[in-house]
Amino acid sequence: MTHPLPPDLLDCFPGSNASCVMIRKGFWTDFALYLVFVSGMLVTILGNFFVIVSICHFKQLHSPTNVLILSLALVDLLVGVIVMPFSATRTVHGCWFYGDMFCHIHTSFEVFLPTLSIFHLICIAVDRHQAICNPLHYSRKITMSVAMIMVCACWALAAVYAYGVIYSKANVAGLEDITESFCLGGCFVYFNPLWGMLSSALCFFFPCTVMVCLYTQIFIVAKQHVRKIGDMNNSSNDRGRGGLVKQSEGKAAKTLGIVLGVFIFCWMPFFMQFIIDPLTGFRINSFLLEVLYWLSYFNSACNPIIYALFYPSFKKCFHCIFTLKIFTSNSSTMNISVK
Repeated sequence: MTHPLPPDLLDCFPGSNASCVMIRKGFWTDFALYLVFVSGMLVTILGNFFVIVSICHFKQLHSPTNVLILSLALVDLLVGVIVMPFSATRTVHGCWFYGDMFCHIHTSFEVFLPTLSIFHLICIAVDRHQAICNPLHYSRKITMSVAMIMVCACWALAAVYAYGVIYSKANVAGLEDITESFCLGGCFVYFNPLWGMLSSALCFFFPCTVMVCLYTQIFIVAKQHVRKIGDMNNSSNDRGRGGLVKQSEGKAAKTLGIVLGVFIFCWMPFFMQFIIDPLTGFRINSFLLEVLYWLSYFNSACNPIIYALFYPSFKKCFHCIFTLKIFTSNSSTMNISVK
């Protein structure tokens, strides 16, 4: 005999003994949560859309670095369009209403997109390292074609890894007894201890270590450039312009370092639970899981904000889009550089 649930609790799927429990939070709580999530989705979608339009439209932004940033913005846009809306209903209602098949698709995107993001950040770090630490050979080594190859490699490798692991069910091998006890109406990514550690190491901790080392060297070289600029104050105008270029590159490196720092802050707790959760018998509270998921989602909203705040060229492009100047006949060739 089943006991009736308290009035503030409901079954996600009434009539099923294995159903997850839906907690009724009240109208205003649900409204506040949806307001936060919809705001995050709008910032993510519109912000990254502006980045994509800016790079595609303004010819001055056509560079190998911006090819990588364009692809990263597309990844973040997909998070806002494909992942966030369905996760919002799961978070607010505590239930997954879209079936097992779409749950597999959704979870595969939750593995695919962060993996793809960090692959892009590795490529951007390599690009900036070459531009600032090896400037004489940068234009020869990092061309538009090379940047496109890097983008294609990122998408291909991330897809093979994410969809291979999820659809082969390697991540839940050995967890059959545990997963059978999960309630009906939940949709989260689960990893066994082996794959939890492998995924965290291969897709987060090792790449982040490489990127931190690259950016450390970039900052050291950029600091040396700034010191040299100070010694060139009385030099010719041509050399002065060269110093400004180096200073601009150093500022760009710092900005991309901020992008990396925000990424680590948003995604490290998520990857840590990949290791901790299977080792503790999947005892992490579903509410905490939702917090970790949404912290990682909001990273996709942060990147365009960082570009707008720290990149003068992007700031000017965004202003042109907001004021509709982008529709003028000569907008694609207008001067967007800011000295």
